Amino acid sequence: MSAWTLAYDRYDPAEEALREALCTVGNGFFATRGAAPETDADGTHYPGTYVAGYFNRLTDEIDGKTIENESLVNMPNWLPLTFRIGDGEWFHIDRVTVLDYLQELDLRAGVLKRHVRFTDAAGRTTSLTQRRFVHMAHRHLGALETTLVAEDWSGTVTFRSAIDGRVANRGVERYNDLAGDHLEPVGCGADPEDEQVVFLQMETNQSHVRVAEAARTRVYMGEKELDVARETIAEDEYVAHEFSVQVEEGESVTAEKVVALFASRDRAITEPCEEARKHARRCRDFDDLLTFHRLTWDHLWERFGIGLCDEQDEVGRILNAHIFHLLQTVSPNSIDLDAGVPARGLHGEAYRGHIFWDEIFIFPFINYRLPELTRALLQYRFRRLPEARWRAYREGLRGALYPWQSGSNGREESQTWHLNPRSGEWVEDNSHLQRHIDIAIAFNIWSYYEVTGDTEFMAFQGAEMLLEIARFWASLATYNRAEDRYEILGVMGPDEYHDGYPDADEPGLDNNAYTNVMAVWCLLRALDVLDILPPHRRREIWDLLSLEREELELWEDITRKMKVPLHDGVISQFQGYEDLEEFDWDGYRARYDDIQRLDRILGAEGDTPNRYKVSKQADVLMLFYLLSTDELREIFDRLGYELTDELVTNTIFYYLQRTSHGSTLSRVVHSWVLVRHDRERSWQFFAEALESDIADIQGGTTSEGIHLGAMAGTVDLVQRCYTGLEAREDTLWLNPALPAELGCVEMNLRYRGMWMHVTFEHDKVTICSDPEDTGACHVGVNATRYEIQPGETREIAVPS
Repeated sequence: MSAWTLAYDRYDPAEEALREALCTVGNGFFATRGAAPETDADGTHYPGTYVAGYFNRLTDEIDGKTIENESLVNMPNWLPLTFRIGDGEWFHIDRVTVLDYLQELDLRAGVLKRHVRFTDAAGRTTSLTQRRFVHMAHRHLGALETTLVAEDWSGTVTFRSAIDGRVANRGVERYNDLAGDHLEPVGCGADPEDEQVVFLQMETNQSHVRVAEAARTRVYMGEKELDVARETIAEDEYVAHEFSVQVEEGESVTAEKVVALFASRDRAITEPCEEARKHARRCRDFDDLLTFHRLTWDHLWERFGIGLCDEQDEVGRILNAHIFHLLQTVSPNSIDLDAGVPARGLHGEAYRGHIFWDEIFIFPFINYRLPELTRALLQYRFRRLPEARWRAYREGLRGALYPWQSGSNGREESQTWHLNPRSGEWVEDNSHLQRHIDIAIAFNIWSYYEVTGDTEFMAFQGAEMLLEIARFWASLATYNRAEDRYEILGVMGPDEYHDGYPDADEPGLDNNAYTNVMAVWCLLRALDVLDILPPHRRREIWDLLSLEREELELWEDITRKMKVPLHDGVISQFQGYEDLEEFDWDGYRARYDDIQRLDRILGAEGDTPNRYKVSKQADVLMLFYLLSTDELREIFDRLGYELTDELVTNTIFYYLQRTSHGSTLSRVVHSWVLVRHDRERSWQFFAEALESDIADIQGGTTSEGIHLGAMAGTVDLVQRCYTGLEAREDTLWLNPALPAELGCVEMNLRYRGMWMHVTFEHDKVTICSDPEDTGACHVGVNATRYEIQPGETREIAVPS
């Protein structure tokens, strides 16, 4: 199989929902699931189109509780195109006899193809070929081409090309008892200026955003466009054109549908419906649009592609798929949008399209290729800084507390109650206590700066966020006079299985090691940022935030006295972790086929993970994921703790034995931290992480939306972990540790404005800088720094 193709050679209704998610096509502005164009949402199929940043809120009453949820809205379905032969049934894949079937997603070109050869109820054999894309260069356009070949019949073919607004958010079964009807009709009909165009406009019923779609449908016999009579069907939330053509045996007929999608928050428009109709009228034909779409994808792959040696074609194919889906969610088209990175992409409705901490796994890949995109996505957080300040204030704290789940305006969107699908019960949700979201945002800001040296961003946006996050951690920390240590109480760490102590009246955990250590890291970076700001801007920021010397002295004190809990020669996940019960792993593996989601299993048994030494995903180990051992050791030394190699190794293997990997992110982190301790197991975790969505290893979750953090995380394992790529101290450091399974890795990287093509092999690194760049940069290999000039090629030996 090609390294650039996802292919399915048979039609399997049971797998259709998964394939729809994996065959989504998008461009960073909107994306459409890979549903068959003739289908509706019916339990097997689920068409869905999602526009970045477009949310709506609905309220429900459940068991006497008011629940309000904000969701990324499933927009009108632009795909519908079907046909019938004579007076026969309208074509539907589930109502014919399929003779041959092939569905292919061309990752290189961003095109979804489908070929179906079938016989209908009348015994006629027809060949159907379709191509579809969402345009990467013209972000408001999508296109669908349908070609029929009459193999053994002649007759009239009637096409129906529609836009369907009779959609709701029903793509996640456990949400289906809650409200999901987000759209109200505004208007539809035929475009008075072009008989080939129909339009539909809808409006969200709470956020009052209007979205308009206009579809132009043409029909061809061979190369010749046909002039056909059209009937318009317009029914509030649905609009369609019907037209008929005569086809002789052996002939082919092609219907070409091009759709323009606009919404009321788009820039440089007067009104979305007028813009959609105008663009549908003006746009070029399918093949011309496809040419520029392919060209744009060529440019993206030159920038974002990662090359592996030939013996790893399957790894390369999945990595290409992961990069592809990342670029469909965020791309150059995202740069001027006010949108974050939804954890499940624009591929489905899981997590309601919310933005979590997954950016910490996603931004490192983008930083080295299109840092302008990272900067734009960080601005999503900056615009919501006032809401984060308000949340901190409401909790009696200073600074900025960002939400664990974010949507339209930055308020906390985490559920207060959630449904356990195994037990059918609604249980309290305390995930809003994951204050470590502030750590992720601070880390992303600093990482972007280290790669780019973008002092302008830091001066006018980044520094303000960093300082307010630092202020939050300082206000959350409490001083324990008896221990002469600062503590952080009542939080949740990345391991979401533990939200409190067994039998405690209040939720929350004390001194989560990841939170405490990274809070110190945040405070240190906030102190650093004041040093890198230009003097005049430093004075402005000082005044703007009402900073005081005493406040900075407190930050300094916390960075030397924060508590880090330890027990039995390992770093404790949180204070009191050693008092929890050991879990019966063997017993539960024998009783259940899949124990990844132990929280749901135990909840259904009337038990709770809070009682046990069991983790959903990496928690303490996130320290070794984010920070190098040297950087972590500096923090521990500063705090008066000794971070020995033995402590690091013991901690890694201690938690490795106690983790169920209930999150797709867990295998990414474990692969990373094991790479220099156990390369064989590291590669095993990497291989499993690669399969997370392609093989849907969680048993049905991918159909609700891909896991974008895990996808980007696997790519970043190759980009940074196996290559030892790290930006620090104004130097791009390379310290390769390629697995035996990888003979070489090559990629284009952009560091401090310089493009470099870098090839990593087991015994050497080869750096070729772009001759058209200006200015030198520093690259470090084996603790030696080299100055790389534009147009230079340098080969550097590395220890085997």
